[in-house]
Amino acid sequence: MSALYRILAIHAHPDDIEFQCAGTLALLSEAGHQITIATMTPGDCGSAVHDAEAIAAIRREEARAGAALINAAYTCLEFRDLAIFNDDESRRRVTEAIRRARPDLILTAPPVDYIADHEMTSLLVRDACFAATCPNYVTRQWEPAPPLASIPHLYFVDPLEGRDREGNRVAVDFHVDVSRVFATKREMLACHASQRDWLLRQHGIDEYLESQSRWGSVRGVEIGVEQAEAFRQYCGHPYPHHNLLLEMLGQDGRGRPAS
Repeated sequence: MSALYRILAIHAHPDDIEFQCAGTLALLSEAGHQITIATMTPGDCGSAVHDAEAIAAIRREEARAGAALINAAYTCLEFRDLAIFNDDESRRRVTEAIRRARPDLILTAPPVDYIADHEMTSLLVRDACFAATCPNYVTRQWEPAPPLASIPHLYFVDPLEGRDREGNRVAVDFHVDVSRVFATKREMLACHASQRDWLLRQHGIDEYLESQSRWGSVRGVEIGVEQAEAFRQYCGHPYPHHNLLLEMLGQDGRGRPAS
Protein backbone atom coordinates (compact mmCIF):
# COMPACT_ATOMS: atom_id res chain seq x y z
CA MET A 1 0.00 0.00 0.00
CA SER A 2 1.28 3.50 -0.82
CA ALA A 3 2.09 5.99 1.94
CA LEU A 4 -0.78 7.63 3.79
CA TYR A 5 -0.79 11.38 4.35
CA ARG A 6 -2.55 14.07 6.38
CA ILE A 7 -4.52 16.67 4.42
CA LEU A 8 -5.83 20.00 5.70
CA ALA A 9 -8.49 21.78 3.64
CA ILE A 10 -8.94 25.29 5.02
CA HIS A 11 -11.16 27.99 3.55
CA ALA A 12 -13.01 31.03 4.83
CA HIS A 13 -16.60 29.88 5.45
CA PRO A 14 -18.66 26.73 5.90
CA ASP A 15 -19.57 25.38 2.41
CA ASP A 16 -16.56 26.93 0.55
CA ILE A 17 -14.71 23.61 0.69
CA GLU A 18 -17.81 21.71 -0.44
CA PHE A 19 -18.13 23.88 -3.53
CA GLN A 20 -14.49 23.83 -4.60
CA CYS A 21 -12.64 20.68 -3.52
CA ALA A 22 -14.87 18.22 -1.66
CA GLY A 23 -14.67 15.75 -4.54
CA THR A 24 -10.90 15.63 -4.31
CA LEU A 25 -11.17 15.20 -0.54
CA ALA A 26 -13.62 12.33 -1.02
CA LEU A 27 -11.15 10.56 -3.31
CA LEU A 28 -8.34 11.08 -0.81
CA SER A 29 -10.47 9.80 2.04
CA GLU A 30 -11.38 6.69 0.04
CA ALA A 31 -7.66 6.02 -0.37
CA GLY A 32 -7.21 6.08 3.41
CA HIS A 33 -5.66 9.50 3.90
CA GLN A 34 -6.51 11.54 7.02
CA ILE A 35 -8.61 14.63 6.25
CA THR A 36 -9.25 17.74 8.35
CA ILE A 37 -11.65 20.41 7.10
CA ALA A 38 -11.26 23.83 8.70
CA THR A 39 -13.12 27.09 8.27
CA MET A 40 -11.81 30.46 9.34
CA THR A 41 -15.27 31.58 10.46
CA PRO A 42 -18.49 29.81 11.50
CA GLY A 43 -20.46 31.76 8.89
CA ASP A 44 -21.98 34.14 11.42
CA CYS A 45 -23.25 36.61 8.79
CA GLY A 46 -24.90 33.90 6.69
CA SER A 47 -28.52 34.50 7.64
CA ALA A 48 -31.29 37.06 7.42
CA VAL A 49 -33.35 35.11 10.00
CA HIS A 50 -31.02 34.11 12.86
CA ASP A 51 -28.70 36.33 14.88
CA ALA A 52 -24.95 35.86 14.54
CA GLU A 53 -24.48 33.40 17.41
CA ALA A 54 -27.48 31.28 16.42
CA ILE A 55 -26.50 30.92 12.77
CA ALA A 56 -22.87 30.29 13.75
CA ALA A 57 -23.95 27.35 15.91
CA ILE A 58 -26.13 25.98 13.11
CA ARG A 59 -23.44 26.30 10.50
CA ARG A 60 -20.74 24.67 12.64
CA GLU A 61 -22.95 21.60 12.96
CA GLU A 62 -23.72 21.60 9.23
CA ALA A 63 -20.00 21.74 8.45
CA ARG A 64 -19.31 18.93 10.91
CA ALA A 65 -22.03 16.78 9.32
CA GLY A 66 -20.65 17.36 5.83
CA ALA A 67 -17.12 16.49 6.92
CA ALA A 68 -18.35 13.29 8.59
CA LEU A 69 -19.59 11.98 5.23
CA ILE A 70 -15.96 11.45 4.21
CA ASN A 71 -14.73 10.60 7.72
CA ALA A 72 -13.05 13.99 8.02
CA ALA A 73 -12.58 16.01 11.19
CA TYR A 74 -13.94 19.56 11.29
CA THR A 75 -12.63 22.58 13.16
CA CYS A 76 -13.35 26.32 13.13
CA LEU A 77 -10.69 28.94 13.84
CA GLU A 78 -13.40 31.32 15.13
CA PHE A 79 -12.64 34.43 13.14
CA ARG A 80 -15.80 36.31 12.12
CA ASP A 81 -17.29 36.95 8.69
CA LEU A 82 -15.89 40.07 6.99
CA ALA A 83 -13.33 40.38 9.79
CA ILE A 84 -10.42 38.23 8.58
CA PHE A 85 -7.30 40.39 8.36
CA ASN A 86 -3.71 39.66 7.39
CA ASP A 87 -2.06 40.68 10.65
CA ASP A 88 0.31 39.13 13.16
CA GLU A 89 -2.27 37.85 15.65
CA SER A 90 -4.25 36.21 12.86
CA ARG A 91 -1.14 34.62 11.33
CA ARG A 92 -0.20 33.12 14.69
CA ARG A 93 -3.69 31.66 15.07
CA VAL A 94 -3.57 30.05 11.62
CA THR A 95 -0.03 28.82 12.26
CA GLU A 96 -1.22 27.07 15.40
CA ALA A 97 -4.08 25.43 13.49
CA ILE A 98 -1.61 24.10 10.92
CA ARG A 99 0.75 22.82 13.59
CA ARG A 100 -2.10 20.99 15.32
CA ALA A 101 -3.33 19.39 12.08
CA ARG A 102 0.27 18.51 11.05
CA PRO A 103 -0.60 18.27 7.35
CA ASP A 104 1.59 17.01 4.57
CA LEU A 105 -0.62 18.87 2.10
CA ILE A 106 -2.96 21.87 2.33
CA LEU A 107 -5.80 22.98 0.07
CA THR A 108 -6.86 26.58 0.59
CA ALA A 109 -8.56 29.65 -0.85
CA PRO A 110 -7.24 31.36 -4.00
CA PRO A 111 -5.15 34.55 -3.74
CA VAL A 112 -7.67 36.52 -5.83
CA ASP A 113 -11.42 36.10 -5.41
CA TYR A 114 -14.65 38.07 -5.17
CA ILE A 115 -14.49 38.68 -1.41
CA ALA A 116 -11.75 39.78 0.98
CA ASP A 117 -12.40 36.92 3.43
CA HIS A 118 -11.22 34.45 0.77
CA GLU A 119 -8.18 36.49 -0.20
CA MET A 120 -7.08 37.07 3.39
CA THR A 121 -7.48 33.37 4.14
CA SER A 122 -5.20 32.57 1.21
CA LEU A 123 -2.52 35.02 2.39
CA LEU A 124 -2.65 33.85 5.99
CA VAL A 125 -2.46 30.17 5.11
CA ARG A 126 0.39 30.71 2.64
CA ASP A 127 2.54 32.51 5.20
CA ALA A 128 1.49 30.24 8.08
CA CYS A 129 2.76 27.22 6.14
CA PHE A 130 6.22 28.77 6.30
CA ALA A 131 5.85 30.05 9.87
CA ALA A 132 4.71 26.63 11.09
CA THR A 133 8.26 25.31 10.61
CA CYS A 134 9.95 28.12 12.56
CA PRO A 135 10.57 27.11 16.21
CA ASN A 136 10.95 30.72 17.34
CA TYR A 137 7.58 31.76 15.88
CA VAL A 138 5.51 31.38 19.04
CA THR A 139 1.76 31.20 18.48
CA ARG A 140 0.72 32.27 22.01
CA GLN A 141 -2.12 29.75 21.88
CA TRP A 142 -3.26 27.40 24.62
CA GLU A 143 -1.03 24.29 24.81
CA PRO A 144 0.80 25.09 21.55
CA ALA A 145 1.72 22.31 19.16
CA PRO A 146 5.37 21.82 18.16
CA PRO A 147 6.68 23.22 14.87
CA LEU A 148 6.39 21.20 11.68
CA ALA A 149 9.45 19.47 10.31
CA SER A 150 8.85 20.78 6.78
CA ILE A 151 6.62 23.13 4.81
CA PRO A 152 3.45 21.40 3.54
CA HIS A 153 2.59 21.16 -0.14
CA LEU A 154 0.20 24.04 -0.82
CA TYR A 155 -2.62 24.23 -3.39
CA PHE A 156 -5.18 26.92 -4.23
CA VAL A 157 -8.74 25.97 -5.17
CA ASP A 158 -10.80 27.85 -7.76
CA PRO A 159 -12.12 31.36 -7.14
CA LEU A 160 -15.85 31.78 -7.69
CA GLU A 161 -16.62 30.78 -11.30
CA GLY A 162 -12.88 30.64 -11.98
CA ARG A 163 -12.57 34.42 -12.29
CA ASP A 164 -10.72 37.21 -10.50
CA ARG A 165 -12.25 40.41 -9.13
CA GLU A 166 -12.33 41.98 -12.62
CA GLY A 167 -14.02 38.97 -14.21
CA ASN A 168 -10.90 37.62 -15.93
CA ARG A 169 -10.39 33.86 -16.10
CA VAL A 170 -7.81 32.54 -13.67
CA ALA A 171 -5.35 30.03 -15.11
CA VAL A 172 -5.12 26.63 -13.42
CA ASP A 173 -2.29 24.12 -13.26
CA PHE A 174 -4.25 20.88 -13.39
CA HIS A 175 -7.65 19.21 -13.01
CA VAL A 176 -8.90 16.31 -10.91
CA ASP A 177 -11.65 14.04 -12.24
CA VAL A 178 -14.24 13.79 -9.44
CA SER A 179 -17.10 12.34 -11.51
CA ARG A 180 -17.21 9.08 -9.57
CA VAL A 181 -17.61 10.82 -6.19
CA PHE A 182 -19.71 13.77 -7.29
CA ALA A 183 -22.78 12.37 -5.51
CA THR A 184 -20.82 12.48 -2.25
CA LYS A 185 -19.67 16.03 -2.96
CA ARG A 186 -23.28 17.06 -3.58
CA GLU A 187 -24.41 15.34 -0.37
CA MET A 188 -21.74 17.21 1.59
CA LEU A 189 -22.97 20.54 0.26
CA ALA A 190 -26.59 19.58 0.96
CA CYS A 191 -25.66 19.30 4.66
CA HIS A 192 -25.46 23.10 4.67
CA ALA A 193 -29.24 23.32 4.80
CA SER A 194 -29.39 26.81 6.30
CA GLN A 195 -27.70 28.23 3.21
CA ARG A 196 -29.64 26.04 0.80
CA ASP A 197 -32.97 27.09 2.34
CA TRP A 198 -31.99 30.75 2.22
CA LEU A 199 -31.32 30.57 -1.53
CA LEU A 200 -34.42 28.47 -2.14
CA ARG A 201 -36.45 31.32 -0.66
CA GLN A 202 -34.48 33.94 -2.56
CA HIS A 203 -34.48 32.26 -6.00
CA GLY A 204 -37.36 29.79 -5.90
CA ILE A 205 -35.08 27.03 -7.23
CA ASP A 206 -32.38 24.84 -5.75
CA GLU A 207 -29.64 27.16 -7.00
CA TYR A 208 -27.30 26.15 -4.18
CA LEU A 209 -26.75 22.62 -5.43
CA GLU A 210 -27.20 23.41 -9.11
CA SER A 211 -24.44 26.02 -9.12
CA GLN A 212 -22.06 23.43 -7.67
CA SER A 213 -22.97 21.00 -10.45
CA ARG A 214 -22.69 23.63 -13.20
CA TRP A 215 -19.20 24.71 -12.22
CA GLY A 216 -18.01 21.13 -11.86
CA SER A 217 -19.33 20.48 -15.35
CA VAL A 218 -17.45 23.49 -16.73
CA ARG A 219 -14.19 22.17 -15.32
CA GLY A 220 -15.13 18.67 -16.47
CA VAL A 221 -15.64 19.74 -20.10
CA GLU A 222 -12.11 21.16 -20.09
CA ILE A 223 -10.68 17.66 -19.69
CA GLY A 224 -13.47 15.56 -21.20
CA VAL A 225 -15.10 14.21 -18.02
CA GLU A 226 -18.44 14.83 -16.30
CA GLN A 227 -17.24 16.60 -13.16
CA ALA A 228 -13.83 18.02 -12.27
CA GLU A 229 -12.10 20.34 -9.84
CA ALA A 230 -9.16 22.55 -10.76
CA PHE A 231 -6.15 23.66 -8.72
CA ARG A 232 -3.02 25.76 -8.74
CA GLN A 233 0.05 24.65 -6.83
CA TYR A 234 1.99 27.30 -4.95
CA CYS A 235 5.64 26.81 -5.83
CA GLY A 236 7.23 29.88 -4.32
CA HIS A 237 10.58 29.49 -2.60
CA PRO A 238 10.98 27.33 -0.46
CA TYR A 239 7.65 25.50 -0.81
CA PRO A 240 7.62 21.93 -2.22
CA HIS A 241 7.40 21.81 -6.02
CA HIS A 242 6.57 18.23 -6.91
CA ASN A 243 2.86 17.51 -7.30
CA LEU A 244 2.09 15.33 -4.30
CA LEU A 245 -1.67 15.75 -4.75
CA LEU A 246 -1.75 14.14 -8.18
CA GLU A 247 0.65 11.46 -6.97
CA MET A 248 -1.73 10.61 -4.13
CA LEU A 249 -4.74 10.53 -6.45
CA GLY A 250 -3.04 8.51 -9.18
CA GLN A 251 -4.20 10.99 -11.83
CA ASP A 252 -2.23 12.89 -14.47
CA GLY A 253 -3.90 16.31 -14.16
CA ARG A 254 -6.19 15.68 -17.12
CA GLY A 255 -8.47 13.26 -15.35
CA ARG A 256 -6.64 10.15 -16.56
CA PRO A 257 -4.80 7.50 -14.56
CA ALA A 258 -1.17 8.39 -14.06
CA SER A 259 1.19 6.32 -16.18
